[in-house]
Amino acid sequence: MSTTDHGAPGNGTARALQELRARLTGGLIEPGDPDYDRARRVWNGLIDARPRAVVRAGGLEDIDLTLAAAQRTRLPLAVRSGGHGVAGHGTVEGGLVLDLGRLRGVVVDPANQLVSVDPGTTFAALDRATARYGLAVPGGLVGTAGVAGLTLCGGMGWLIRSNGLTLDNLDSADVVTAVGDHLHASEEENAGLFWGLRGGGGNLGVVTSFTFRARRLPSTVLAGNLHYRRPQWRGALTAFAAWSHGLPDEMNPVLMFAIPPPGAGMGDEPVLTVGFSWASADHAAGLDVVDGLREDAPPDSEEMGPTPWLAWQGTRDGLFPKGSHGHWRNLPFSRLDDEVIDVLVELASGITSRGTGIDVHHLEGAFGRVPEEATAFPNRSARYWLMVHGVRHDPSGDEHLAAFVRTVRDAMQPFAEHGEYVGLMGPETELGGAPADAARLAYGREKHQRLAVLKDRYDPGNLFRHNLNVLPGRLR
Repeated sequence: MSTTDHGAPGNGTARALQELRARLTGGLIEPGDPDYDRARRVWNGLIDARPRAVVRAGGLEDIDLTLAAAQRTRLPLAVRSGGHGVAGHGTVEGGLVLDLGRLRGVVVDPANQLVSVDPGTTFAALDRATARYGLAVPGGLVGTAGVAGLTLCGGMGWLIRSNGLTLDNLDSADVVTAVGDHLHASEEENAGLFWGLRGGGGNLGVVTSFTFRARRLPSTVLAGNLHYRRPQWRGALTAFAAWSHGLPDEMNPVLMFAIPPPGAGMGDEPVLTVGFSWASADHAAGLDVVDGLREDAPPDSEEMGPTPWLAWQGTRDGLFPKGSHGHWRNLPFSRLDDEVIDVLVELASGITSRGTGIDVHHLEGAFGRVPEEATAFPNRSARYWLMVHGVRHDPSGDEHLAAFVRTVRDAMQPFAEHGEYVGLMGPETELGGAPADAARLAYGREKHQRLAVLKDRYDPGNLFRHNLNVLPGRLR
C-alpha cells in the first residue's frame, strides 16, 4: 500500500514514523507496543479509536517534529492536551495523536498576577499553584479538566459572574501554526489570532503556553449547596428566577438536577441543588445574599460555610472518571418563567440514573459585560446556559442516555438563543448533519466567517481539523 490522503500506512509512513521516533525527546507509541491501549484512551469511553501512532511529547520541540511528520505522511492529526474533552477529539482513527499531557509546568508571578501554563496542565494543578498566593484563574466545575481545552472553548465555572470565562482571563498565548511558525498572540500582537484562540476550539494551531491574568481570591471562600426535593422544584425555581435578577457579581450560582451520590443520604431520586461560590472575603455579605433565596425557598437540606477553594473546586471531580461513556449537549437561554420552569421540571423528573444531570449556569456579571464581538465565544447576552449530560460506566445504557440528552435539548430548543458551547457538544456522531454545519450553527454566521478568514491564514490545509471544524476556503 502507498500513503494516501487518509493516511493509509505504507513504507513512506513507516519510515517517517521511525525517523520521528528517533528524534523525539518523548516517545512514539504504535499498535503492538505494551502501552498502546493506555496511550490511545481518551476520557469518553464511547470513543474507541485506534491511532496509527501516539506521540507523547517530552518537550516543545516534539510539537514541531510531530506537525512536520503529519504534513509529510498526510496522516490525520489529533491534538490532546488535558485529555478531558467530551467529544473525543483527542484521538483519531488511523491517524497521528500529539499528546501534550506530560507538559504540565505552571509558573506564577504573584507580583504581577500572571500565570504561565503549559498545555498539558489540568485545572487542579493550576489551582494548587495559584492558591498559595491567594490567586485563582477561573476554570470549570471540575479540576480534572484540562486548561487548554477550557480556554480554547470557553471555561464556564464557579467564578463566571465574578471573573468571566477562562478565555476572558487569557493575557497571551504562544502558538505553533500548521506551517511551523511560532507566534505570540495577545491584544497587541497577532490580535486576530488571539481573538480566534478565545473560543475557536483548536482550529488555528497548537498552543504551547497560556499566560493568564490571575484574580485575587481568598484561600477560603463562602460556598455551599441548597437541596430541594421534587415537590419543591417549581417554587425553588420561581424564587431563583426572581433572586437572580440584580445579583452582586461576587455571587456565582449553578442550578443542578441530579441523583445525589450514594453516601449523601438523600436517596435515589433526583434532587435540585443550588450550588454557589461567593468570590469575596466578606462572608457575612454573601450569607445575606444567600438568605434572600433561602427565605423565599427554604431548602430541604443544605450545607454551606467557609470552604477551602481547592476543596470546593474538587468537589465534583470523582463524578466523571476517565473511561466513562458520556453524552453531552448545551444551549443558552434567558427566560426562566412559568413555561420554561414547567419544561425543566418535567425533563429533570426523567432523570433515572446517577451520572445523568442538567446544569444551568446563571450568567451576566463579568461574563455579560464582555462585548459580543471581543472573542469568538458565541453568545454574551444570554442570562443562563444549560448543560445536559448522560454519563455512566455501563455501556448498556448508552442508547437511553443519548436519548435523554436529545430529549432535553429538543424540549428546550424553543427557548434557546444563538450559539452553542463548542467544548460540550458530545461526539460528532450525535450532532446530526455535517460537522461543518454544526460549526456554523454553534458560532453563528458572523463569528464563523471571521474564524474562516483566520483559518485561511493560519491553517489553509486544514491540518487542525479534528475538532468542531471551521473549514478553510478551498474546502468550503
